Amino acid sequence: MPNAKVLSEKQAFVSALTGRLQEAASGVFIDYKGITVAEDTALRNELRENNVEYTVVKNTLTRFAIKQVGLDELDPILNGATSLATSTEDPLAPMRVIQKHAKALGDNKFNIKAGFMEGKVLPLADIARLAALPSKEVLLAQVLGTMLAPITSLAIVIKAIAEKGGVPAEQEPAPATEEVPAAEEAPAAEEAPAAEEAPAAEEAPAAEETPAE
Repeated sequence: MPNAKVLSEKQAFVSALTGRLQEAASGVFIDYKGITVAEDTALRNELRENNVEYTVVKNTLTRFAIKQVGLDELDPILNGATSLATSTEDPLAPMRVIQKHAKALGDNKFNIKAGFMEGKVLPLADIARLAALPSKEVLLAQVLGTMLAPITSLAIVIKAIAEKGGVPAEQEPAPATEEVPAAEEAPAAEEAPAAEEAPAAEEAPAAEETPAE
């Protein structure tokens, strides 16, 4: 029988692992046998960069934890060397990073035993397909790019139209200057005939009254 301290430590481990599994968006169990220290370090660094928690777990204690979260189907894979990678943010991150290193290290060295997402156990085939998908950031960028594509295309078309027919378009206001006909009011200047009243100056003959002497 384990002493009180050991039992308490085991209970704490099971409690912590149970909470971790409940909070995880996804996770994968890995057979990590044969991996070197250098390979393990590179793996952990990349997992850390992707906000993935990675630890070696004890099979016996892990059985208690998976039962408490309804993942009993995972019981058969809990044997041999077992590690666990989970993420509370990007559900694809654990699968993507682990699968990448599994391919690089070889089938007999580092393999995914099983995985789960949103509380459900996933077939290995599904894990492989999900692992092939791009990261959440890339997916968001692709979606955003798709949404902005029509706007970008419209902007390009408008720019092309402006560059091709922009000059005439700018000259279109010119017809407004064709209001020059307003300048045709010049005929008003034809009132000059009024100046023909000049004949009134012919009153000069009135000066011939000098015979009054």
